[in-house]
Amino acid sequence: MPMMNGGQLITQHLVDEGVPYVFGVCGHGNVGILDALYEQRDRIRLISPRHEQCAGHMADAYFRVRHEPVATLTSTGPGSANIVMPLVTALSDSSAFLAITANVPSTQQNRAPFQELYAHNQADFASVLKPVVKRAFQPSRVEMLPLAMRQAFDTMLIGRPGPVNIDVPYNLFQEQAELRAQAGQRNGSHRPGVGEEDLAQVLELLRQARRPVMFIGHGATLSEAGPDLAALQELLGIPVITSPNGMGCVPASHPLTLGFIGRNGTYPANEAGRHADLVLAVGARFDDRSSSSWIPGYSWNFPATKLVHVDIDPQELGRNYPPTLGLIADARSFARQLVQRLRAGAGVDATAYAAWREQVAGWSAQWEAYVAPTREASAQPLHPMSVVSTVQKLLPEDVVLCLDSGVHHNWFMQFWKPSRAQSMLNSWGYSSMGFGVCGVLGAQLAAPDRPCVAVVGDGGFTMTPYVVATAVEYQLPCVWVVWNNFAWGAIRDLQYGLFDGREIGTAFYHGASGERYNPDFAAWARACGAEGMTVQRLADLGPAIERALALRRPCVIDVFVDGDIRPPSTGTWQLPPIPYREPVYGARHLAGGEPV
Repeated sequence: MPMMNGGQLITQHLVDEGVPYVFGVCGHGNVGILDALYEQRDRIRLISPRHEQCAGHMADAYFRVRHEPVATLTSTGPGSANIVMPLVTALSDSSAFLAITANVPSTQQNRAPFQELYAHNQADFASVLKPVVKRAFQPSRVEMLPLAMRQAFDTMLIGRPGPVNIDVPYNLFQEQAELRAQAGQRNGSHRPGVGEEDLAQVLELLRQARRPVMFIGHGATLSEAGPDLAALQELLGIPVITSPNGMGCVPASHPLTLGFIGRNGTYPANEAGRHADLVLAVGARFDDRSSSSWIPGYSWNFPATKLVHVDIDPQELGRNYPPTLGLIADARSFARQLVQRLRAGAGVDATAYAAWREQVAGWSAQWEAYVAPTREASAQPLHPMSVVSTVQKLLPEDVVLCLDSGVHHNWFMQFWKPSRAQSMLNSWGYSSMGFGVCGVLGAQLAAPDRPCVAVVGDGGFTMTPYVVATAVEYQLPCVWVVWNNFAWGAIRDLQYGLFDGREIGTAFYHGASGERYNPDFAAWARACGAEGMTVQRLADLGPAIERALALRRPCVIDVFVDGDIRPPSTGTWQLPPIPYREPVYGARHLAGGEPV
């Protein structure tokens, strides 16, 4: 075996695994690997954003677009502490990247050298990351690196994906030994299906049902099950409800694709969920926002409604609703098996659902009549619905849309219709501000030939504005549409709704004048060397988007949006014990869980 140091071994393993990028910020703790990356700079590229949080969100978004992992590199102490939020964001949404963190030299551990955590155990930073990664590795000798790297990649990608940490004492980057990289041989073979007996039970439940729906989540996206689920939708002729990270798996233009469910879901999705007699859930976990806080009658009516729950992670089966039939399986494998049985004449008569399809069509027409008048609403500041509608009309079908956390996200997940899977990126499980702002850089590197657009709030953009400088530095033609409502809008709306209109700490005001205040985001973009535009009229929004896309260079569009117009709630989301208002549109909850 060749003699190499730890930095060379790590770099070679990344190259052998096909990793094209390391997103990282240098520091004294990781300087020992930089020369190895320099030696391999033609095969793996180090991208250095201005903050470690950004590096993690970039890696997360890269995986969501390509389903191939990259690595991050952070230094001892504060540098690695900044990777915590992106790691938990990725873990919450089953996204994967390898977080390489540096630590103090093994010969100095437990002596309190610069930036060591030692209160409970020497070099204890791995304990910080254990709750936010799928697995943490901490090799103590250079000879342990090959096995740790192979196990790290296997752990990331087999089963439910998730981020993994390898914490490397500084000296291991430079110490030498006879080493050989041990790249794994996964080749997509870990896709378990279901047994014939289980498949027969699913088919029998479908035969008995008269009002079935499918509910698909991020697991379907990660499995790339879209074509098979779309075929299943056609064969059965049943409505499909999607989580935000499941959107695009089936055609959004299909009349039976109902969109998101829950408080800010669509009316037909919530109505279908309330009235269904069978739910076929594939790669979805029934979190509180997609289940109206698990209160019967708003979005779902379990256990009166039967549930077939399919997930590759057994921990998700029965977490919130006991399934009639729980199946541990890969989403694509399961969907493909079911499609094959239906095409072979499994005896499920789709005409039995005709009355149900007609009822769903009525709800969809009713909802469209309700929202249509606001799609072209012209006002100053801009009506939120007209912003969503304009963006939808002008962005091409192959766009990668990155959404940050905020009230704008509520509007987009309720009304956006993505044309393909892996094209609407959300921080859903952890709702991390900065994910969309930073993630669009990783999305652009993952899809260099596609337009990548981030719609972000003014609050989230102000948290991470350095991204524009990184985009200019690396010539990434990302576009940021800043939803400027001069507030932490989503939280201000909660405060207004729960506390009789009182507000504190959620609006942006100038201390001297008392007038609403934000920086000039377009001027900030120009100061970074990017393009910057300000939009205060609906007539100017379309041309601004068209120009930004045509420029093919970093661009910020500062859009003044009316913060006093809220997305219509069609389900509920409760923060007990504070009482919450009923939906503004749709069925009301009745005692006993029966919908109206």
